[in-house]
Amino acid sequence: MKELSKIHVGLDVHKDSISIAAAESGRMPGRLIGKVTHDVNKLLKVLAKVGNADQLHIVYEAGPTGFGLQRALHSRGYLCEIIAPSQIPRRPGDRVKTDGRDSVQLAECPRAGQMSAVWIPDPEDEAIRDLSRAREDAVNSRVQARHQLKGFLLRHDVRYTGKTSWCGAYYRWLGGCRTWKSSAVNRPQRSLFWLRRSSRTPSFCPIAGL
Repeated sequence: MKELSKIHVGLDVHKDSISIAAAESGRMPGRLIGKVTHDVNKLLKVLAKVGNADQLHIVYEAGPTGFGLQRALHSRGYLCEIIAPSQIPRRPGDRVKTDGRDSVQLAECPRAGQMSAVWIPDPEDEAIRDLSRAREDAVNSRVQARHQLKGFLLRHDVRYTGKTSWCGAYYRWLGGCRTWKSSAVNRPQRSLFWLRRSSRTPSFCPIAGL
């Protein structure tokens, strides 16, 4: 990372809180400024006390909170970058992690040029990526449900005599199957059967082509 500004600000971002630290140019250690709830307006009030928007270089670690905070700060004129966790140097034997220490380290390392920022996708690109991931999760869930259903049928010696599973003929065969009503199949097993059978219907999912 280049020396982009005079004051480097590190944010340790969590779902409910944000710890804030700053490191000014030079070799002075970074300092912990404080901790606020995960609220952009409250964070902006703290940042305003540290410096003007054009003075600050803000970084935080990529995590489950996504890119929303970066976009909110960027829209208000702040230079904000996100760091991959693998880019953060770890001292050997340093196993003590606190929000304050992490934010101070995030402030100091960009000043020393020890980090590189990750690519920030546009909202449209992120939406496509989320859709792709959702489709992959749905397909994997369908495969798992099919395996569980086949195992359920096999345990009760219900066998399909056709050549191809999961086709129209197979679903019609499932629709006419009455073996699960046998006294050998208890109520939880019947519930599981209907749950797995319903998961095979693609129309429940809004993702086309599933």
